[in-house]
Amino acid sequence: MTCNFTLDFWKEEGWYVGKLREVPGVFSQGKNLEELKTNIKDAYDLVMQETVPTPVKRI
Repeated sequence: MTCNFTLDFWKEEGWYVGKLREVPGVFSQGKNLEELKTNIKDAYDLVMQETVPTPVKRI
């Protein structure tokens, strides 16, 4: 499944800094826009791993 999100970004002290508007807590930075997009995808994956509960094996 593909999800589309809005990336709000700005330039700060030589870095591109961004956050996903629809997903609180997902933010990153990069030396250029391509690096920012790669890093924001990684940040999204990490947040989703933390928020999705791990299935518990029933006995």
